Formats: sequence, C-alpha cells, structure tokens
Amino acid sequence: MSLIICYIGRFGTVIIGDKRRIGFFGDGKKRELLEEEIYSGSIKTDDEMLRRAAELNITLKITDDANKVREIGEVVVGEVKSNTPLETKRKRIYATTGSYSIVKLLGSTIKTMKTGETSIIIFGNKITKEKANQLLKKQWKDKINLKGIGEIFKSIIEKVSSITPTVSREYDLLIKHPSLNKKTSRELIRSTVLEDVKELEKIRSGLRDQMVNAAKTIEMASKIMENGEVGRIQKVQGNTVEIMLKEGVEAMDTDWNLKTKSGELVTMTVEEPELVSIGDVAVIENEKLCIMRTKCDLKCNVILCKAE
Repeated sequence: MSLIICYIGRFGTVIIGDKRRIGFFGDGKKRELLEEEIYSGSIKTDDEMLRRAAELNITLKITDDANKVREIGEVVVGEVKSNTPLETKRKRIYATTGSYSIVKLLGSTIKTMKTGETSIIIFGNKITKEKANQLLKKQWKDKINLKGIGEIFKSIIEKVSSITPTVSREYDLLIKHPSLNKKTSRELIRSTVLEDVKELEKIRSGLRDQMVNAAKTIEMASKIMENGEVGRIQKVQGNTVEIMLKEGVEAMDTDWNLKTKSGELVTMTVEEPELVSIGDVAVIENEKLCIMRTKCDLKCNVILCKAE
C-alpha cells in the first residue's frame, strides 16, 4: 500500500512517498481476495474498495498520515513494510549524493543489502510501479534539476493515486544536495544504515518490554483484592498500625514486586487511631480498605492481592 520514488544522482537526491496505510480486518481468505483485486488494478477508487470490502464483510482502516520518507542528516530514507502475526518485514532505501543502499529487514535484522551509485528506485505494488515507470518515461527530460525532478515525482503520485486506492493524494517530498565524493558518500550511507538499524533495535526492544510489562499488569490486576478480610491488627502506635496479613493475602509494590507475604506484618496508617484496637479485623469492602468493626479508613502504600 505504498508508492515511493527515489532519484539518486551525482548532484543530489530526491525522494517522494505517499502517506496511505490500509488495515484489513475479517476472514483471512476474504482479505486475501480483496487485496488481490486491489493490487490487480480492478478496483480503482476508494469508493469501489469500500463497497467491495462491505460485500466481503471486511472492515478497513484507512489513514493518510503515514510517514514513509524521512531524513537523517544528509541521507534520505524511504520505507515500505508489511506486518504478519509473527514479525514485521521492512524494505528501506537510504540515499544521498551518488550513493544508495536498499536494505531488507526482518524485525530489526538485516537480511539483504544492495548498494549502488546513481539510479531511480521505485517501491510499490505491481500496478503502482508499472504506472510510475510509464509516467517517468513520458515526463523525463535529459537536462533537469532536482527541483524539476521533484515536480515530476509529485505529478506521478497525483496521477497514480487517481487509478488505485493503494496510494494517497497526500505525499512527503525531500530534496538533498550535499557535495560528496564517492568514498565519502558510500561511507555515509554505510554508517547511516548501521546506526539507523541499531536505533530500530532499541525501539523494538523497548516495545517488547512495554508489551511484557502490560501483560504482567493485566495478569496482576486480576489478583487485586476488591472484597474480603485482609488481616488482623497486631500493633497500634499513634496513626500507625501493623497488620498481619491473612493466609491467602499478600502485598505488592507498584511494580508488582512482592513486598509482604501472608503471615507477615504490613504497616498502614489510620486517621482515627482511637477507633482501632489490637485484634480488629482489617477488610476490603467494595474496594474500600477499613476496620470491619468501626469502618475506620486505612491507608497503605502497597497493593493488596490474592496470593496464589
């Protein structure tokens, strides 16, 4: 669901990328059928795509705010990607004056890398690439500057978006023209690729940690006590009380680390200590922590949970 065109020349580089993303939700075989019809070119407009999706009972999420091209210093980067239940596949082009690399990644692992010096590279599906190539041949001029190339690329995006819903009318365009010799250009591309992929691994690692933490939070949240006996008062000193946790109750900190086991003492505070006596039962009633006998509120800095 993309069209990215990148020109790499001796005096600079131009890259353009559309901004469309489409999510397909529904029966797997029907999703594949719809995608096949879209990629074949038989579906030409957003309305046709939405009507066909409705016929197949497929839900579409269409957005035109994806950032498929970006810049890292004097290097432009374009990316197309596809997500599977197990992994994300990415295809990227890194380009600067007189040099480029096309990198294919699985997750954040480089699978293949192809390098070159000057070229025009097109990322897209079959129909978008065919149409873009046709338009390039018609509009290209032997002597043209980078700005003129950008105008041609904009025209191509606009025309291709009129014949397929896989490309948006919105786009991002970048032009770079650093003065670099061949050796410097190749080294800049090489170092940029390595640093950018390393940054991707950091991001993916952070996302994995977030997912693990989220899963742990969901699991632990189901153990939080909402009702029941917590334990008995063992000591009262001013506004501080010590409670021995009942069997089957434990206390966790906010990071879900075990702080106090069943049968151990946990410290809490009370605003009206005169309403609390040794031996009183602490309970949670409708998510409220209090003394069962007097309904006096208790406060603590731990999370009371059901022990396994």
